[in-house]
Amino acid sequence: MNRPEQLHQQLTAFLERFTHLADRYDGTIHYSSELETIIDEYSTFITDERNKEAWEQIEQPIANQLNQLVENVRKSSAICVAIMEKYRALKLLKGIDDKTDYFQNIESCIEEEFGSFQVTVDSKVLMVGSGSFPMTPLLIAKRTGAEVVGIDIDEEAIELGRSVVERLGSGLSIRLEKEFVERLDMTKDATHIIFSSTVANKYDLLEQLHPLTNDQVIVAMRYGNQMKSLFNYPMREVDQRKWRLIETILRPEHVFDIALYKKASAAC
Repeated sequence: MNRPEQLHQQLTAFLERFTHLADRYDGTIHYSSELETIIDEYSTFITDERNKEAWEQIEQPIANQLNQLVENVRKSSAICVAIMEKYRALKLLKGIDDKTDYFQNIESCIEEEFGSFQVTVDSKVLMVGSGSFPMTPLLIAKRTGAEVVGIDIDEEAIELGRSVVERLGSGLSIRLEKEFVERLDMTKDATHIIFSSTVANKYDLLEQLHPLTNDQVIVAMRYGNQMKSLFNYPMREVDQRKWRLIETILRPEHVFDIALYKKASAAC
């Protein structure tokens, strides 16, 4: 079996398992261990140097044939990551200590999120796609004392996230809202904005944010290209008249990379 055929089989198997486990979510932690296992396996699969090298060697016509499968497995894995965050939140609220390899991978990179554009106690940070276990808002608020607002479109995620913050971050300046960026009072004052890598429309939201934000805002866009696009929505071109890419933070051992943007008027 050649490498493209093997990759196709592996992705198809992951997709079937993701779909099956997503369908089994019932608001309890009954199937959490199975999902955590596959997410950890998938994280290892994505960051394996041998797989990355094989991906880069696939010829374009074959890559085009894989496009639909890639889109499907990306969407399905994103759904499962959201569910796994719910499992982690539910376990915490039941007093069960739990940390998977995937969460360790995410948490180990948060300090380098903004490169040289550090968050301070005076910063106002907006997290788009905060999820049910808002690791980033908690770690930023704990380590810097900054004000952090997280938004998510999932009502259950917001409710669980608030309970997690109450348990782990009592007294910290963290607010979680089921709200759109254009209706959020904090948007115009945000000094730093973080987009989760699994937010499908993140570049559309970036475009929308241009007239809503101040000229000095720094945007950290989590993304994944090539092999990492199997787990994250990839980088896209931006309107150079509005936003400028000022830095990319590539992390081979992590499941996503980071692109930093400033407004074109401020980046010159």
